[in-house]
Amino acid sequence: MMKTNQPTINDVARLAGVSKKTVSRVINRSPLLGEDTRRRVEQVIADIAYIPNPQARALALGRNFLIGLVHDNPNAQTVMNVQQGLLEGLHGSEFELVVRPVDRASPTMLEDLTHFLERQRPFGVLLMPPISEDDRIAALCTEIGCRYVRMSSAIIDAPERMVASNDRDAVRGATDYLLAQGHRRIGLVAGPQGFRSAQERREGLEQALSAAGLTLPRSLVADGAYTFDSGIDAGARLLDQWPRPTAIFCCNDAMAAGVLHAARERGLDVPADLSIIGFDDTPIAAQIWPPLTTVRWPSVSMARAAALKLTGAASDDVTAEPSFLASSLVRRGSVAPPRG
Repeated sequence: MMKTNQPTINDVARLAGVSKKTVSRVINRSPLLGEDTRRRVEQVIADIAYIPNPQARALALGRNFLIGLVHDNPNAQTVMNVQQGLLEGLHGSEFELVVRPVDRASPTMLEDLTHFLERQRPFGVLLMPPISEDDRIAALCTEIGCRYVRMSSAIIDAPERMVASNDRDAVRGATDYLLAQGHRRIGLVAGPQGFRSAQERREGLEQALSAAGLTLPRSLVADGAYTFDSGIDAGARLLDQWPRPTAIFCCNDAMAAGVLHAARERGLDVPADLSIIGFDDTPIAAQIWPPLTTVRWPSVSMARAAALKLTGAASDDVTAEPSFLASSLVRRGSVAPPRG
């Protein structure tokens, strides 16, 4: 049998005048390299047509070159945004994405996740909320030896193992915007029980109201499930009372779209009769009428940063990717001063 002389990582290192570890860092796009070194190694890789062998490297590392996305999130658009960010972060690397939904209400969730991690042996996983907030899952990953990054609406882990946003501060700012418009009777469509994001966003609203000398009565709170249909139902509960709220903050855009639907069913004009603010800035926010004022949750950027944290570990580097990314208010057409 003829033996083909495929170039190896040793050849790249020798021709570039660097160590094998430096070549590995270039392949895995470590940020801890000078541009001159990176370009020199990349040029050698191109010149000799070196193709990294993920199977051989996986065998040496005892891990596959897979990054897992583990989630139990009812909002399909949020999951899609996170997938987009992960794929952007993995682009050009040897890593592939595998998605594993779980059922956090199942009594076998931890057992099911253990089987997934032991069978697939991913290089690392991104844990989406709300399961990212479950310390048992983080402990399971550590026990198995699987790297992880947790995505959350607040800081819940060490910087190298998490990406977080400032949901509470962002909602406080959105509520201040409603208050500045003259609104005093502000309703809330809350997120699901057990979601840290729902808790952080509600607390942001309540803190802004408290600073203005106001409270959030239970009658102005309607529970939602981060879905359009739950937004319709919550909107109906809030808008069928009297006096009804002049503004409603919704803990995500899908529910805000549902509230807009409920308002239209009752002949209410948005924003003249009712102001609405959402959260996430998913595509639906700019597509509905009027366009939705909302808080932009940097889910794509957070997922991209998480991917680079995870893949940076392939060369034993602690990446410089940010652990905290700020949410921000996007003003569109669904807020106006209250009538009168």
